Amino acid sequence: MTTETDRGTTRSFLFVLGSSRADGNSEILARTAAAQLPADVPQHWVDLNRTPLPDFEDDRHDTGTWPSGENEEELRRVTTEATDIVIVSPLYWYNVSAQTKRYLDYWSGWLSLPGARFTERMAGRTLWGVTVMADDEEVVADGLVTTLHHTAAYMRMRFGGVLLGNGSRPGQIRDDERAMLRAKTFFQGATPLALFPYEDGTAPEEP
Repeated sequence: MTTETDRGTTRSFLFVLGSSRADGNSEILARTAAAQLPADVPQHWVDLNRTPLPDFEDDRHDTGTWPSGENEEELRRVTTEATDIVIVSPLYWYNVSAQTKRYLDYWSGWLSLPGARFTERMAGRTLWGVTVMADDEEVVADGLVTTLHHTAAYMRMRFGGVLLGNGSRPGQIRDDERAMLRAKTFFQGATPLALFPYEDGTAPEEP
């Protein structure tokens, strides 16, 4: 596994934990995958329950400015510093958790934040997902997968896919041998440029 991005910079992983439960099944699966990364690849873990954000207010078209809080500034900093962002969220009502969705909503505000260069800095980086669900049929997670894939496509990021597992009770993911095995090589997978279904693979315009 290479530790260099196409930009020639050393890789660094940000794991964003969006579960409502500490040490949940999704986190266990993510840490199993993360343990396979080379020792010289930095990992930064953020728990959205310990770094809470207020509900996002969209003021992009207002004359005023949204006052950034300390948690928001920290999350924006670690997001833009990572080459690989891993969304770790259980499947709640067939999509990401409320904490995760709120974090992604803040990306909308960062797009127009003066001096942030958020779109430019995120383009070419890689978005991944890890989720554990109670259902045995992985197709029920299609909504979550689409959310993350299309987010990557809009940001002109690469998409490494979503590592799926089965479990409900605490620690139950460890019984999903197939998921735990896939975790061993998950971050070695291909990371193609994410494209919307209507795009033909040619260089897209900036959003």
